[in-house]
Amino acid sequence: MDLKDSIKQLSDRIEKLKENLLTEEATKNALIMPFLQALGYDVFNPLEVVPEFTCDIGTKKGEKIDYAIFKDGKPVILMECKHWQQDLNLHDNQLLRYFTVSNSKFGILTNGIIYRFYTDLEKTNKMDEKPFLEVNLTDIKANQIDELKKFHKTYFDVDNILSSASELKYMGELKIVLSNEFSNPTPEFVKLLAKQVYDGQFTAKIIEQFTGLVKRSIANQINDTISDRLKTALKAESETTGDKEQSEKTIQDNSKKELPEGVIWMSEDGSIVTTQEEMEGFYIVKAILRKYIEQERIVHRDFQKFFSILIDDTNRQCPCRLYFNNPNKKQIEIQNEDKTYTKYDIKKIDDIYNYSDLLESSAKKYSKKE
Repeated sequence: MDLKDSIKQLSDRIEKLKENLLTEEATKNALIMPFLQALGYDVFNPLEVVPEFTCDIGTKKGEKIDYAIFKDGKPVILMECKHWQQDLNLHDNQLLRYFTVSNSKFGILTNGIIYRFYTDLEKTNKMDEKPFLEVNLTDIKANQIDELKKFHKTYFDVDNILSSASELKYMGELKIVLSNEFSNPTPEFVKLLAKQVYDGQFTAKIIEQFTGLVKRSIANQINDTISDRLKTALKAESETTGDKEQSEKTIQDNSKKELPEGVIWMSEDGSIVTTQEEMEGFYIVKAILRKYIEQERIVHRDFQKFFSILIDDTNRQCPCRLYFNNPNKKQIEIQNEDKTYTKYDIKKIDDIYNYSDLLESSAKKYSKKE
């Protein structure tokens, strides 16, 4: 099993078990040790993974860190573990103290769900205050899998990791800066952009005016980018299923309309609206169902009240429906074994992954593989 599949299994495991993990030790046994195993380490080999590793700090003797991973007889990674409900921001100083007195090049702070990776980019042998990599196993990105792979026992190389750590660290910090600027632009950021289109003097009133314009422009640009990508995906999918002409017609028809933000298709009378969120939900469900259903058999059909995901384009084979019309109450409705349906509330689109088992169970009956 490759690392991507192992992380997916661990993500499912987190959702199933976390509410039953009442102690830090339970978190370590159920979540963190399997993570180390996914990275190729033998958690039962004391020459490779040392629990309760001693790190003497000044006059304090016998101070212990939860795990130390050894390579060639030396500790290369220190790991400090917390209960899955713990806020990691409250505990990074503890790992910092251990890091300073050890020869390890990397430190990991984790609660079994979020993993923060630290090193000493800013000052040798002193752990940086900010991690160069942070991953949430319940919401992991493809590029983060590649970074985690560098910590796998098979590929672990200090120089290789450090070569990308600096870039990762500053890219992460820049993403936070951009996110903050996009949601709440500072006057400096507003002036930087406004200077490209406005030659007058920047009074408080002008900056206030451009602040609103900048926020709306950013939102529109993001929506346009997402819409373009979804249209490309829709076109590719339609070509795969033999509906190329219809897909092109749909895209052409909609390109002539001025659609509201977040909408990628609308019926002529405006009664049926297909949104970007519905299509994102469709692709998540499709990815889950592909374990049992060939991708070309999984299609969608939009209705006034819900968005159906169908097998073989027939309403008689409908594993689930999405109810996204109310922005304050999103729901997924999943077909049961007896072909009745049960609705589940979701807060964000990625919450669909929490119901992977139910979706797979719903789809199995339509599988031609079994």
